[in-house]
Amino acid sequence: MHRVGERGYRRRVTEIVVGENGSYHVTGDVPLVRIRKDGTLVAELVTDGEYSLCRCGGSSDKPFCSDAHGEVGFDGTEAAPTDDYAGRAKDLGAGILDDRAICAHAGFCANRITNVWKAAKDPELEATARELVSKCPSGALTLAGANVELPARIAVEENGPLHVEGRITVRRADGEPFESRPRMLLCRCGRSKNKPLCDGSHKEVGFEG
Repeated sequence: MHRVGERGYRRRVTEIVVGENGSYHVTGDVPLVRIRKDGTLVAELVTDGEYSLCRCGGSSDKPFCSDAHGEVGFDGTEAAPTDDYAGRAKDLGAGILDDRAICAHAGFCANRITNVWKAAKDPELEATARELVSKCPSGALTLAGANVELPARIAVEENGPLHVEGRITVRRADGEPFESRPRMLLCRCGRSKNKPLCDGSHKEVGFEG
């Protein structure tokens, strides 16, 4: 069901709550859109401000939840790190930080000439390195001290994860929040080993939706 609750009684807190072996429940009128892998906007999706999104990969109404998680016996056990980014990230040089624990292997960290790790060590490629970092959708790569502020929205990547932008609170099934960050990628195929975060498994399993 796309819409949950009556308009006069909706919870107004802007957050995403990860259901235990269930869906992502979104409240607070968060805009929902479809995008291509390169970020191009495909469509804006209509909701009434409160909705549930599939995370098992089996919904017949993607990206919305159709309660397929119960039918397939979805195991949504969460394995994503719960401490803070600053404590995990490594300094690559050139003001670039890297946290491999939340990488989704999206592939934006390299071009035909170099990659972030090589470019960070080459003063002549510092600008290139920083440009590549700015494209990282998972937030694994960041610029130290950068104050990145994005409009709050959830973007459904074609055959890929949910892009959560704008420091929206994501609350684990146990009720505790993950660290709020400008960008996060949430698994939508149900196969990530780093749930609820995406680890790139959708490409391996040929997820469609």
